Amino acid sequence: MELGISSSESIIFSIFIIFTSAAVLATVALFARQALLVAYIAGGILLGPSVFNVVQDTEFSRQIAKVGIMFLLFLMGLNLHPQKLFSSIKQSTLITFGSSLIFALIGFVAAWALQLPRIDQFVVAGAFMFSSTIIGLKLLPTTVLHHQHVGEIIISILLLQDILAIILLLLIETHGTGSNQFNELIKLAIALPGLIAFAFVIERLVLVKLMTKFDKIKEYIFLLAIGWCLGIAELAHTIGLSHEAGAFIAGVTIAVGPISFYISESLKPIRDFFLVIFFFSLGASLDVGLAWKLLLPAIITSCVLLLVKPFVFRFLIHKSGESEQDSKEIGMRLGQLSEFSLLLGFVAMSAGLISLRASNFIQVCTIASFILSTYLIVLHYPTPIAISDKLRRD
Repeated sequence: MELGISSSESIIFSIFIIFTSAAVLATVALFARQALLVAYIAGGILLGPSVFNVVQDTEFSRQIAKVGIMFLLFLMGLNLHPQKLFSSIKQSTLITFGSSLIFALIGFVAAWALQLPRIDQFVVAGAFMFSSTIIGLKLLPTTVLHHQHVGEIIISILLLQDILAIILLLLIETHGTGSNQFNELIKLAIALPGLIAFAFVIERLVLVKLMTKFDKIKEYIFLLAIGWCLGIAELAHTIGLSHEAGAFIAGVTIAVGPISFYISESLKPIRDFFLVIFFFSLGASLDVGLAWKLLLPAIITSCVLLLVKPFVFRFLIHKSGESEQDSKEIGMRLGQLSEFSLLLGFVAMSAGLISLRASNFIQVCTIASFILSTYLIVLHYPTPIAISDKLRRD
């Protein structure tokens, strides 16, 4: 008997299935010392159309997932304090962009070996450039002085990677319109600075005054932040940019504000709610039959990455003046692919830019790297979920 649902009850049933399965599989993931997002993706794979077909209507989850992406980028922008970035940009720029080129080359070669089309090869290369913010920071202790310094370096690298990812997302979004590429780039070159300038002016003249006057009314600040995020995102979409780019810009403009930390903390539950749906939808969109055929090359590619990425980071970070021990640890903590890898593949697939085979290859490689990298970090370095009491650090 097919486990389907009618359209009239699909929304409530989908939310019930998504979060119930997420809770159950997250429990299993914690016992297995895995990142929770692996559980969310696994839920989508198992309950989506390719396996048990419990959730047939994945369009709902894909649409809702876009909101999660917007909040994710809004909060990333909110944590991108310009002074914080500039203070570490001198050291991190060469490390980030030098390593990204090497990792992109690995992705390009892997896609070429699979005989994917040329545009697929470039998108896969772009997806391989990044490391996971979630794994990199969630598995990092915050109570030890040594790890505060390690954390600063990791954050600076991840922030620069985030900026690079935003640029790639904009390029994919532009390419996906099907319009003349040159005209779209000109439009982008005009619209993007214009939106940034407008957002900063409105923030300085209106937003900061409202936040200062009513900063004690937390509910109002919460609503104002959501309205600002979604408002700038919709304005970005109206002038030809992506909702995601607008959300990121909205976050950056208020990153220097006095209550940006409160906004960031208060919006995290909303972000997490939508991101559970996002990662579930990614799993549900995975063609298991095709993914199974790509499993061996994906695992081989992930193992190559887990060997090469820590070495490259270790070499570049040590050359920048850090100790051998810190350089080795940072390299290991940044050895996986990223949730941005999944996002790039998701956006490119939605825009009709890459094939289903390329999208599945990115997903399988990313998930495999998450699992393998998490185990390596947990077994060898202090983390909040370490198996050994000696390595467990909050």
